[in-house]
Amino acid sequence: MTTTAVDEVSGEREAPDGAGGFGAGRAFAWMLIITGAAGLLAAWVITLDKFKLLEDPNFTPGCSLNPVVACGNIMKSDQASFFGFPNPMLGLVTYGMVIAIGVALLAGARYKRWYWLGLNAGTLFGVAFCTYLQYQSLYTIRSLCLWCCLAWVATIVMFCYVTVHNLKHRILPSPRWLRSGLVEFHWVPPVLWIGIIGILILTNWWSFWTS
Repeated sequence: MTTTAVDEVSGEREAPDGAGGFGAGRAFAWMLIITGAAGLLAAWVITLDKFKLLEDPNFTPGCSLNPVVACGNIMKSDQASFFGFPNPMLGLVTYGMVIAIGVALLAGARYKRWYWLGLNAGTLFGVAFCTYLQYQSLYTIRSLCLWCCLAWVATIVMFCYVTVHNLKHRILPSPRWLRSGLVEFHWVPPVLWIGIIGILILTNWWSFWTS
């Protein structure tokens, strides 16, 4: 991939010194909208199923397909309410905010440095929380939720490209070689990251998938 290609993702609309704020290209804006919408959809469906499960403990979510892909096991776990309320309710707010930011960028909005740093911090928190839930899902609860997997992928892509955007425009300090490498091969981190998760899922239940 070339630098021109990543320009389409991270944008070149800001002034060279960033005095007027930093904008982003259409592809980057659409990336936020699409990943935010994917996460919001997952959070919405899980929230609805969680309420149904609270009303009827015998309710079986539609995404509970087999002993491994069993969303009900995830929803009944303590980890599903890490902050004292169902986790997807947090997603309803945060993914909605990401969509709003993407729409604003699509309309030509420009944000100050602190705003981009705040977005990066938010996506970092999101991807760290998803990583915690991935570990719990694979090795403690030992069940998968397809909607959760959709939210994981959306959050990983979101975090990676927000970080690349901020590195590219020097909002985040970094060595030149690192910045150049990530801008040139911006697709590598999310592909490797998601690929590793896929391998962990495959190997963790290898006997089930191959039986």
